[in-house]
Amino acid sequence: MANKDSVTGTLIVALVMCLVCSVVVSTAAVMLKPAQQANAELDMKRNVLMAGGLLKDSHANKATVEKAFADVQIKYVDLDTGKFTDEAPAGGSGRAAAKIPSASERLPADEDTAKIIRRENIKEVYLVEKDGKLSKIILPIRGYGLWGTLYGFLALESNLDTVAGLGFYEHKETPGLGGEVDNPNWKAQWVGKKVFDSQGNVDIHVIKGQVNPNSPKAVHEVDGLSGATLTSRGVNNLVNFWLGNQGYGPFLKNLKAGEA
Repeated sequence: MANKDSVTGTLIVALVMCLVCSVVVSTAAVMLKPAQQANAELDMKRNVLMAGGLLKDSHANKATVEKAFADVQIKYVDLDTGKFTDEAPAGGSGRAAAKIPSASERLPADEDTAKIIRRENIKEVYLVEKDGKLSKIILPIRGYGLWGTLYGFLALESNLDTVAGLGFYEHKETPGLGGEVDNPNWKAQWVGKKVFDSQGNVDIHVIKGQVNPNSPKAVHEVDGLSGATLTSRGVNNLVNFWLGNQGYGPFLKNLKAGEA
């Protein structure tokens, strides 16, 4: 048996400790995974509800979140056909599917205005129903800002033309500047804005400076974020991308026509 004070003994002790620690860490990870997944799912539901104006308290408990989410139905959309599909996004979400070549497509640079590089083929959408009728639809959106990708939700009213809410749950923007995408006052400006013009073309913009309330375009415009031109431009680009032909545009047209 090796002398515990020898080099060999020290290495044996270190090896045993490493093995014990790895077993403990692995066991803890396996045991905690279900709870982590449950918390992530609850947090996503909370963000969906917040964006749709269906939940006011971002710290609402599980019971409150689940009760509010009872009116929400998750459905899947094939972005190429613009129609509902029974096929769920690969990896469990559109965001995950975008990383899988067989479940997504690489966008040409001139069409990738949101700078997402790859767009998934199937997206999950959230339908809010009241008395059997569509009340709101909440759409996952993402796109590059100044420092990284912003992930959030855009909610539309039942007419599929009026913004019901906007919220980002993950981003890397600078606090006090681009980070103002989290500011309730700025997010409130989106509510009631019209996203399409009379011809059905996407017509909503984050402008530089403040919106002139007397302008005929005011209903399609949102104030830019002060000192955060690139973040404002990023939000503008990602919203326009996801409402356009590469995003939910064909689906929204089909839904309006009752052909989704």
